Amino acid sequence: MRNIRIIRDVELGLKNLLLHKLRSLLTTLGVVFGVASVIAMLAVGEGASQEALEQIRRLGSNVIILNSEKPTEEATAAQRDTFMSVYGLLYDDEARIRETFEAVRRTVPARIMRQEARVGARRMDLRVVGTTPDWFSLVDRPVLAGRVLKERDMGAAAPVGVLSEAAARRLLGAEHAVGQQVRVGAHVFEVIGILQSEGGVGSDQRLDTDADIYIPIHVFRERWGEIIVQRRTGARSVELVELHQIIVEVNDIEDVEPTATAIRAMLERFHPSEDYAIDVPLALLRQAEATKRTFNIVLGSIAGISLLVGGIGIMNIMLASVTERTREIGIRRAIGARRRQIVSQFLVETVVLSSLGGLIGIAIGMGIPRLITAFAGMPTVVTTFSLILAAGISMSIGIIFGLYPAVRAANLDPIVALRRE
Repeated sequence: MRNIRIIRDVELGLKNLLLHKLRSLLTTLGVVFGVASVIAMLAVGEGASQEALEQIRRLGSNVIILNSEKPTEEATAAQRDTFMSVYGLLYDDEARIRETFEAVRRTVPARIMRQEARVGARRMDLRVVGTTPDWFSLVDRPVLAGRVLKERDMGAAAPVGVLSEAAARRLLGAEHAVGQQVRVGAHVFEVIGILQSEGGVGSDQRLDTDADIYIPIHVFRERWGEIIVQRRTGARSVELVELHQIIVEVNDIEDVEPTATAIRAMLERFHPSEDYAIDVPLALLRQAEATKRTFNIVLGSIAGISLLVGGIGIMNIMLASVTERTREIGIRRAIGARRRQIVSQFLVETVVLSSLGGLIGIAIGMGIPRLITAFAGMPTVVTTFSLILAAGISMSIGIIFGLYPAVRAANLDPIVALRRE
């Protein structure tokens, strides 16, 4: 009997909505746009966050990255005069880190400079990275062709290099890249491999940029020495930097932050000025995850305002409907309808409105991120959580904002309602 009553209430609610199709459709638009905006904004935020998190994860959660940085006062002086700048990490720093800390598994040094590269008539400015084969183990980049540096290249001081994909495309074009000769500055290197380009984190001395060539560090020192001369837009700078970067791999993830603190304390003893920077991807990862949560809350809150407006619209229409149907409600109450039946009838109407708007909004919300990715190139990720959240909110809106009009209709005095024209 109860099921039959519920079915009848649903039928009465749907019948009334169908009598006012245009009004019902317009009422749902607020929920439609609110749900769509919740899903789309969370998808954009999730996509951006996951891309940032993935870049940090590629650096490894158990590594510490040390970079040489010119002190501010040194940079100011270099602009006034033409003397040689001496700063940054030392070969002794790498040796001390490797030999002092038991938690350190291995260290990877790198020297970095920019040079003009040429292949025939093609020219481009690229970053030259002198490093060891361990670099390719710690910084995971897919090898597209050939191979990476090996220990035999280090022992023989071979003039070989591994190009990034972006550099290979611009310098070599459609030619077979592996085995080609590339002139970097005044020196020639044989290309032994092509590495997939990955947008790096941070400045020019971070782990990876778009156009790189990786060569044995001994060859780097032999060809360019310890003093690096850079010429840019008519200006010349002379620098003595032994190591531009040291990547430290730690045995266990729990030892990363304590080891980073200990390394900082050790460097402070041997460097009078702070001419280095310490990046801890694990700390960056935790910070990025916290930022992601905050970002999603902010975006969801902004989109939730649209749903609030949609809910107010539903309440407004249902209150107007109660006023229009006062006589109908009085007749139903006079022939024996209970208050809960009146409440359920009006709640059915609001839940149907909000649910219909929610379904349409979910469909639109899943389509908008695809359009954003297709036309703007931004990564977007529609999560199951955002779909469940949007559906749950749309249903809640129907109940919350429909409850007051339903209760108001049920509390009408039957005698007063029957007198209403």
